[in-house]
Amino acid sequence: MVGPGSFAANLSGVRTLADGGIGRPRLHVTTEEIADPGPLPAAMPDAATLAWIRRGEGMVGYGEAARHKATSPADAEQWWREIRDQVVIESTLPGPDLPGTGFIAFGSFVFDPDNTTADSVLIVPELIIGRRAGRAWRTTIRPSDAPPTPLPAVDPVEAPGVVSFADGKLSGPEWQRVVAELVGRITTTSLDKVVLARELVAIADNPIDPRRLVGRLATEYATCWTYHVDGLVGATPEMLVRREAGLATSRVLAGTIRRFSETTQDLALAAALAQSSKDLEEHEYAVASVARALAPHCSGMNVPDAPYVLELPNVLHLATDVTAVADPRSSSLALAAALHPSAAVCGTPTDAARAMIAELEQLDRDRYAGPVGWIDADGDGEWAIALRCGRIDPDDPRQIRLFAGCGIVGGSDPEAELAESVAKLVPMRDALAG
Repeated sequence: MVGPGSFAANLSGVRTLADGGIGRPRLHVTTEEIADPGPLPAAMPDAATLAWIRRGEGMVGYGEAARHKATSPADAEQWWREIRDQVVIESTLPGPDLPGTGFIAFGSFVFDPDNTTADSVLIVPELIIGRRAGRAWRTTIRPSDAPPTPLPAVDPVEAPGVVSFADGKLSGPEWQRVVAELVGRITTTSLDKVVLARELVAIADNPIDPRRLVGRLATEYATCWTYHVDGLVGATPEMLVRREAGLATSRVLAGTIRRFSETTQDLALAAALAQSSKDLEEHEYAVASVARALAPHCSGMNVPDAPYVLELPNVLHLATDVTAVADPRSSSLALAAALHPSAAVCGTPTDAARAMIAELEQLDRDRYAGPVGWIDADGDGEWAIALRCGRIDPDDPRQIRLFAGCGIVGGSDPEAELAESVAKLVPMRDALAG
């Protein structure tokens, strides 16, 4: 829905944002209803196509009407506000606006804003195909003096061939030793929790097409948010923040156990997870950090007293959904900036945990564990945490770095943490080599 004061509207259905005075040509945005396009991954024309899909719904975006290399989510929001002020929006969709229609940008941000080797990015596509609530649409975004972007032909999706896997800078046993050292530091310092990540490098015979990964992940992990933005592809179970219809929602995941099958054994594992003091402690830190970060931007916050067990095909998670009324002045991107990095991907206290990560992890996280998602002209949108993902090498598309992280607390067992990281790598490994 259009927020108060966001647009000037007339009876023709054209909505014009005020002139921002930045010398940038106006963008003309047209949204129209279309027939059901079928599976959204099959509507991705090429390997650069953007994607955001959950339970078969979402958007895919083709081409680039505008692109911003950002230094932070706050910097990206400033650019977004400026370019948004140059937009003329027209929609012929019947009924109320749907999330993801109209003027949107896809984004992906680095975990560490001090990282100078990786880029955060916000991309406005030229063409968007979307589906939600039984309705489908096409949005074109172009300079006012340019012709509409035609729907391109879909290039064939090639298989990667044989895929081999190799450890990153640290092998499994070496990473376990780092976990053991970190546990020792936690028990002797003011640190409560540190999230330690590791990587696996996959090398294929042929270039890795992210559309193939998106299709497999969206099918196998339908309850997760499957995404592709500028070479970062994955399926994350963790929603950093969603802003929609005045409400903000954040899903917190912390505390994990590997799942083997849908059997009585899994029921026992779920019960053990829900009663694990180590996992409950880790989860409590993560929920508290989200509530503190949202408080200045929201009112009427609801934080459940206890987590529930979220079941995914490969793991079980402790999960809590925090909800609140969002301040109209705080966009979804502003909320994401306030929340990142949460204890779920960094630790507690945040500054001390980040310093420990930089010292011990021996890993360039790039955009792994950073916000990934989309924002619309009213500031609504969805920003997840980029987990269960890989980053395709821009210089050699036959290679992709896969990432997994574990929350380490004083009661962590290094061998169990390594097993947890292996379980979290399963979705991407299977999507590549299945």
